[in-house]
Amino acid sequence: MKILSGNSNRPLAEAISAYLQVPLTKAAIRRFSDMEIFVEIQENVRGEDVFVIQSTNYPCNDNLMELLIMIDALRRASARRITAVIPYFGYARQDRKTGPRTPISAKLVANLIETAGANRVLTIDLHAGQIQGFFDVPTDNLFALPVLHTDLSGNLENGNTVVVSPDVGGVVRARALAKRLDAELAIIDKRRERAGVSEVMHIIGDAKGKDCVLIDDIVDSAGTLCNAAVALMDAGANSVQAYVTHGVLSGGAVARVSASPMSSLVVTDSIMATEAVRVSDTVRQVSIAPLLAEAIHRISEERSVSSLFD
Repeated sequence: MKILSGNSNRPLAEAISAYLQVPLTKAAIRRFSDMEIFVEIQENVRGEDVFVIQSTNYPCNDNLMELLIMIDALRRASARRITAVIPYFGYARQDRKTGPRTPISAKLVANLIETAGANRVLTIDLHAGQIQGFFDVPTDNLFALPVLHTDLSGNLENGNTVVVSPDVGGVVRARALAKRLDAELAIIDKRRERAGVSEVMHIIGDAKGKDCVLIDDIVDSAGTLCNAAVALMDAGANSVQAYVTHGVLSGGAVARVSASPMSSLVVTDSIMATEAVRVSDTVRQVSIAPLLAEAIHRISEERSVSSLFD
């Protein structure tokens, strides 16, 4: 087994490497003066089972191109199998046509990864499950819920918790967490006037006197979470905290979260923490390195990955 890391989230790759006790493969990844990306694999990978770890977060296009070029370099170096490990799959929110003459960019990215030479894909909490069907190679979509649940279960009072989905689309995820916690379920009914802007309409369920836990897969501008937190507190909630898999947190999102009624926002390290996240008292990260490392180990040994969640 070989593990190759791109530049998007090297700390996560190093944590996976340490867990598996497999050193990262030496590679030179640099830019020419016009910012073209150049990759040179500095170890023999002929006949090897290679895992390329690279999230496609900001700068999304640079990180995506870096991933494609690393895969191409490995294919031309005769790697036996190349698995693209993409903890955060960028462009996942463009999974369908939202209007006339609009793209399905998630499908395009899937085509690019396959054409570059990936034989398999490993990712976590795709924004839409059907994206697995955009690939014609085996695709494992892991769930961060067990990691989030472990962190959350030590911070709650039993019998006073309600798990809240910030929109109707996340009900399945919220119900799964509520079942694990033996907690009640609530849903925020919202209307989105345009991309990046949401308006809370009303709450389906009882939040009065409850400790509310918002659960979602992606937090970008944090507008949805912050509006939901305000609505829950207005409805008489004791407290509100949020657990989200992918902390994109673009622009002034961290400041927005800090100014909101949320006591804390917990995200995984699928995206490398920015300076704003590192210094924040409200936002913190939990690691998915053990989960990814165990999945990589099982794939390498041709063992079941789904049994991780039994």
